[in-house]
Amino acid sequence: MSLRHSYTLIAPFYDAVLTAATRQARIRSLTHLAAQTPGTVLVAGVGTGLDLPHLPPQHHYIGIDLTAAMLRRSLPRAGRHNYHAVQGSVLDLPFADGHFDHTVLHLILAVVPDPLRALQEAIRVTRPGGSLLVFDKFLRPGQRARLRRWLTPISGRIATRMDVEFETLLAGAPGAQVESDEAALAGGWFRRVRLTRL
Repeated sequence: MSLRHSYTLIAPFYDAVLTAATRQARIRSLTHLAAQTPGTVLVAGVGTGLDLPHLPPQHHYIGIDLTAAMLRRSLPRAGRHNYHAVQGSVLDLPFADGHFDHTVLHLILAVVPDPLRALQEAIRVTRPGGSLLVFDKFLRPGQRARLRRWLTPISGRIATRMDVEFETLLAGAPGAQVESDEAALAGGWFRRVRLTRL
């Protein structure tokens, strides 16, 4: 089963599972954007738009997602925001280098089959000096987590990977540096990371 098919099937249930569990972590990650001058922001893997109600009003937002079903559900959440939905892959972003002032990567790096490529693409389309806001579940380098690693071949084909190490990704994606890295949920398995594009 492809991720596109999986997320088309789970779109109606996605919100019920994730809204309450991730709301505060999303809000805390997105507060950085409120202090920034108006710009263009990419919401990569926008899904059903759970981030949209928490975004500050001054920016122009572009949300990209692989599935039309998810994007349709995102539109009502945009409210009065200047928001445009684009169907496409975060592994091959259809935007020029440095096109965005900021990029949001919430719960997407552990979903895609090639998280390194997704991070490289996000860095590429973010302008120098811009920020990348990451919220996801990551193992620490060398963390054993046998059950999570064992389940990943199954869970990764249906919805999400559980074995992604952020430090390993960043080592393979030069061009950004860590400004903050905080535990978010589940005893630090979920983290909020803010990067600056070099």
